[in-house]
Amino acid sequence: MTGKGHTDMGSRYTHVFEPLRIRGVDFKNRLEMAPPSPNLADRQGRVTPEFVDFFRVIAQGGVAVIHVGNSVVDIREACDEERQLDLGGDACILPLTRFVEMCHGYGALASLEINHNGKDSDPDKTGRPAWSPSSLVPASELWRARRSGRAPVPTVEMSPAKIAETVEKYARAAERCRRAGFRMCMIHGGHGNLIAQFASPLYNRRTDDWGGPLEQRARFAQEVLDRVRALCGEDFVIEYRISADEIHPDGMHFEETLRFIERIRDRVDILHVSAGLHGELEYMRNWWPNYLMDRMLNVHYAADIKKAFPDLRVATVGAIMDIGSAEEILASGKADFVAMCRPLLADPAMPRKYALGREQERRPCLRCQYCGLRLLVPAVINCAVNPFLGNETEFPEGKVKKAEVQKRVAVVGGGPAGLEALETLCARGHDVTLYERRDRLGGHVVEGSVLPFKQDVREYLDYLVHRAERAPARILLNTEATREMLDAEGYDALVIAVGSTPVVPPLPGIDKPHVHWAPEADSGAAAVGERTVIVGAGSVGIECALGLGMRGKEVALVEMAPDLSGLSASAGGAAMELIALVAKYAIPVHHNCRLEEVTDSSVLCRDTITSQIREFPADTVLLALGVAPRREAAEGLRRSAPETEVFIVGDAAGTGTIATAVRSAFRAAAYL
Repeated sequence: MTGKGHTDMGSRYTHVFEPLRIRGVDFKNRLEMAPPSPNLADRQGRVTPEFVDFFRVIAQGGVAVIHVGNSVVDIREACDEERQLDLGGDACILPLTRFVEMCHGYGALASLEINHNGKDSDPDKTGRPAWSPSSLVPASELWRARRSGRAPVPTVEMSPAKIAETVEKYARAAERCRRAGFRMCMIHGGHGNLIAQFASPLYNRRTDDWGGPLEQRARFAQEVLDRVRALCGEDFVIEYRISADEIHPDGMHFEETLRFIERIRDRVDILHVSAGLHGELEYMRNWWPNYLMDRMLNVHYAADIKKAFPDLRVATVGAIMDIGSAEEILASGKADFVAMCRPLLADPAMPRKYALGREQERRPCLRCQYCGLRLLVPAVINCAVNPFLGNETEFPEGKVKKAEVQKRVAVVGGGPAGLEALETLCARGHDVTLYERRDRLGGHVVEGSVLPFKQDVREYLDYLVHRAERAPARILLNTEATREMLDAEGYDALVIAVGSTPVVPPLPGIDKPHVHWAPEADSGAAAVGERTVIVGAGSVGIECALGLGMRGKEVALVEMAPDLSGLSASAGGAAMELIALVAKYAIPVHHNCRLEEVTDSSVLCRDTITSQIREFPADTVLLALGVAPRREAAEGLRRSAPETEVFIVGDAAGTGTIATAVRSAFRAAAYL
């Protein structure tokens, strides 16, 4: 309510931006940065200037809490990433003060996700077997052993003395946070990490006081929380991360989780409700959801926990993509806090944009998994759509420098690479003209956004177009740039982003009228009959097949590879989801089939094992064999500006993803 004669100048997101005070600690709003691991600590696991700069833009963006992921209690025995924080000694405190003081300077609370990986600790990094509640060979170790060409190393069961030592390590880690100036921390009790391993029947096979019935499996968590409180005091906020359901058939499920919460509820201030497991590939999906999955997929768990424990403050996390969704969750009483990670990596300024009424400027997350997959390389975390992420020291506050000399620059191509170049060049202060041969902007993102499950890409396309339309640039649609056209303008520099073209093999019948590029069927540009064969079972082919299957069409895939194991190269973390959906819609996949000919009523393929010809009836044939750079078109324009000022970017330079297109265009434009 506002007083008479006054106008309420706040945003309409009243629940999101409502402050809260817990144990004397002020939360300026209800938004948390869910914990990322940026791979920016130094070799000793200490905070670096790059680490602080990475989180600075998040703090500037307006969240109340910034959690840092997978900060381990002792890196000598608990390590599963290349450059994660180590809280195992007092030497971490001084560097941590740089991080916490930066956060507090922007009114954000700094927090570390304090963790011990337990069974998932990497023997290749620690030089010793992993500790866990019970001896076993975890799935993560089987994967590492195959990758390294060695025998798997079983975990070592923790003795009572080792348990007591580890409880103390958690507490001392939290105390070091407090000494560094933190007002809170997050204890990681979810996703199959050590505390969750003790709680879960999937991993805990003990028969002593820490195993067996739930009240004994919960003991380790209780001991950790009690000791953290004892060392950190009553004015320190403890957030506890939990998997509401581990999803695994033999894991801990929601009804038992409710009973577990009953045993820790008085020991925690905020319960951070996630789901799934970390080290089991099939069960990572709930804490690392991909673009094929529902949004806000874990919110129902938080809502049910809030109903069961109305006095417990609950945070929810998982595919909550924007502040509007957060407002709905909070207004309906399903949670007290909303946590996001990838949407804030894509757009650290999103909270501020919504508070200022600039919602259309949100840079949407694609849920493409690019950020997380970078950590496996290993490499510093980056974002497919936010080229500043991970480069904050080079580009402070997520901005490029103004150019010393304004140039007239032509950008040829209006796909994601061309539009990223346009935006960056305009930010530098250049006079930019963009040429696009089609009647709309977006390139292949247009076709890639139309299927029902491509909502994330549709929002990204809308963002690209909106951003381009408000840029101070000249945009020429239905205009294919020619050498003569560019030469006549006399541009100072040129960014060539002419993209790629579908691969069409020179085979008999390939030019028949019922043969099309698969995305043209997705968009409706190509008519599809009742019996379709799609050639190529990569992500494009499978997505097209799913779109047709959802419409009730008869569709089959033919693929030259012996199986779908290579799908992860194009689909990333969504590969398993795509395979599961192919099974759900009963779409046949014929492997070891190399296309030989298209007839009026079928496709003919050669079996790569038997060399026999196999025939598949089809009234429509869709090609999903990849794309190739438009090299000839790009090379034809190369000399329309001084040679050192010409850049070929995106698919024109080498076919890839939205991530590679955006990064290459940004790099070319950022120093022009």
